[in-house]
Amino acid sequence: METEISDPQNTRFLREAFATEQDCLVSSLKSSSRITHAGDRGEVNEQHFITFLRKYLPNRYTVEKAIIIDSKGAVSRSIDVVVFDRQYTPTLLDNDKHRYVPAEAVYAVFECKPKIDKGYLEYAADMAQSVRRLHRTSVDIHTATGRIAAKPHFNIIAGILALEIDWAEGFQSQAFRDAHGALTGERTIDCGFSARGASFDIFVGHGTYELGPPANALAYFAFRLLFRLQSMATVPAVDWMAYANQLSGRHNV
Repeated sequence: METEISDPQNTRFLREAFATEQDCLVSSLKSSSRITHAGDRGEVNEQHFITFLRKYLPNRYTVEKAIIIDSKGAVSRSIDVVVFDRQYTPTLLDNDKHRYVPAEAVYAVFECKPKIDKGYLEYAADMAQSVRRLHRTSVDIHTATGRIAAKPHFNIIAGILALEIDWAEGFQSQAFRDAHGALTGERTIDCGFSARGASFDIFVGHGTYELGPPANALAYFAFRLLFRLQSMATVPAVDWMAYANQLSGRHNV
């Protein structure tokens, strides 16, 4: 069997192609600065990031702005970007821009902000907590060959997406790591991306930072996220009777 040898020219082409994608995202985000109303500007930037994630993630993952609900009637705050399963867990009560997603369907949540700084990190952490604290069900799956035991719940990924970073040294800054390291438990932020050319994740473990290359931070961030999503496999099977019982008032059935 012949061993395939990497072609430096092809490698350079791929890096340049992904760098161009990153430059295009920066241009799109910068162009929204002409929108004077902050709320409208934020919605436009959210859509840019949603489009970016849809492009890189397989079709099994749906990417939308949404509110997360659980079978006990609790709801999250409105989340800028939600990555969730649509094949086995349909969205509920869709109404124009208001989409409600069962907590069991959620893989990841992101906040989109003008920049990444201490305040926005803490805000993203609060939003993540509003999702992670929700109740998630999991039931056995019955198939033609037998019963598959209920799957355990995975940890929902939480991240922040922005154009700029507030710290001059980026994610290598000690000030960033101090602010980020203070966010633990349900408020942990697992990853972040700046379109200016920086990304981080702690998928290996809290306090262990993986940083992306400046020119290809976008692609590096996307592929690292995809790897983490693959490791989570499929969402658990939802106990739809729990939702039905909530509507009927029979919470203990």
